[in-house]
Amino acid sequence: MSDKTATVIPASDTERPRLAAPEKMPVTQIALLAFVAAALVVLPFVVTGYVLYIANLLLVFIVLCLGLHLVIGETGQFALAHAAFYGIGIYSSGLAGNAFGWPFPLSMLLAGVVAGAVGVVIGTVALRMRDIYLALATFAFGEAMQWVFLNWDQVTGGPNGLRISPARLGDLEILTDRQAYPVVVFVTLLMIALTIVISRSRVGRSFRAVRESDVAAMAMGIPVRRAKITAFGLSAFYAGVAGSMFATFSTYIHPDSLGFQTTILALTMVVVGGLGSITGAVGGAIVFGLISEFLRQTPSYQEIIYGLILIVFMMYAPRGLFAFIRDQMGRITRG
Repeated sequence: MSDKTATVIPASDTERPRLAAPEKMPVTQIALLAFVAAALVVLPFVVTGYVLYIANLLLVFIVLCLGLHLVIGETGQFALAHAAFYGIGIYSSGLAGNAFGWPFPLSMLLAGVVAGAVGVVIGTVALRMRDIYLALATFAFGEAMQWVFLNWDQVTGGPNGLRISPARLGDLEILTDRQAYPVVVFVTLLMIALTIVISRSRVGRSFRAVRESDVAAMAMGIPVRRAKITAFGLSAFYAGVAGSMFATFSTYIHPDSLGFQTTILALTMVVVGGLGSITGAVGGAIVFGLISEFLRQTPSYQEIIYGLILIVFMMYAPRGLFAFIRDQMGRITRG
């Protein structure tokens, strides 16, 4: 019997798994973003105070959705604790202003860091689970945090809510929506730019590799657990910053606005816009933020309507509203 030696043939470059490429922006999307930027500049000169309040709120939703985009859309981790981190950001920023008189940049940084640190801790524990178990664990944390907001009277004001001192920039106090608007716009643009940088960096590519397959990501040498915890912490950081932004133009916060409905609202915005798309997260926040404002007069039916919209989009437009419209326009163009 002759000995046979097995020959190991190295995989070619085309056979090796690659990190997912970052999202490419077509010219039409760049033009749309340019139009939105121009509209943001013109807006305070042509609208009333209430419209500016809505604009500020939509910008907060954009940052909130970008954070959810990182953990769900980019990394594929179904986390349902976003409202809790948003509330931590609001209370951290508000208490820093009330108790210490901190200026807005410092209180915003504090809000992001505190929420991000809590996110890393919760992520370290919760990410031992997967899929529905991860969703249930993060949902439980969100409900526990709302209980804390409602019952920690000495800090949060409990069921009476918390009055927030006006945000300060140096010697200037931000007292109106018009004064808060340029600050909120600047922070939103900064967070969008940060999201694009993360998405196109090695960190973003590792997030997408984990989303596609844990096993394949580990085979490429990606520390999967670290990537998931990083995504969780970054998502919580974004939510904390969004909470601080809200505190710049709102003088009052009540725990009832920080429940599961807020998480469902943000999740619906991301799904409607398109999971895994920065443009989708921004567009979904704007479109569905306006819809939620129209539904404000029917609070008893909001959760039902949000749920139905989620079901419809998951069934018939899983890639989001804008991808659905683009596909339909392509079909019309082709014939």
